[in-house]
Amino acid sequence: MAAQIPKSIQNLIEAFERLPGIGPKTAQRLTFYLLHAPIEEARNLAQAATAMKEKTILCSICFNIGEQDPCNICADYSRDKTIIMVVENPLDVLALEKANFKGLYHVLHGVISPLENIGPDEIHIRELLPRLKDGVVKELILATNPTMEGEATAMYMQRLISPLGVKVTRIARGLPVGSDIEYADETTLSRALEGRKEF
Repeated sequence: MAAQIPKSIQNLIEAFERLPGIGPKTAQRLTFYLLHAPIEEARNLAQAATAMKEKTILCSICFNIGEQDPCNICADYSRDKTIIMVVENPLDVLALEKANFKGLYHVLHGVISPLENIGPDEIHIRELLPRLKDGVVKELILATNPTMEGEATAMYMQRLISPLGVKVTRIARGLPVGSDIEYADETTLSRALEGRKEF
């Protein structure tokens, strides 16, 4: 007969498994790590998760996450207010900040995905329009992922925003730095050719 796992351990394993990217083995490893860690480490983890849920809010302007409204980025007067980068989720903001983007953002919190019953009204597309009507924004950069859903969302937004007279651009796609052409797929190569520029 197999040994029974105590209910409290099983509950934590199941809680970890519900997190994205955490399978059963990883959930077990995390649980048993915490079991053997000092109780303070477990308390700190629980307190950090609770504080994150209690203290974070969505910015009423860009829908990025923050602890104040407006968020630190929207409240920063040194940023270029004439450019807005549209991204799928807050993790994209973190990546673009590391790349030193100095404009503003608009976070959709998803993409249009008919297979998952997610239409334009289920993500924050319409909330962007008032930000474009005062004439301050000169360029809108669509930085959705190069997936079918990301492309569909970008095309929808381009059609919606073009009549407003704001320049709409799309981030370049193609070969990543450090890769070999021989291993690239046809779509990546064709996009790299389309996006070529003078050297």
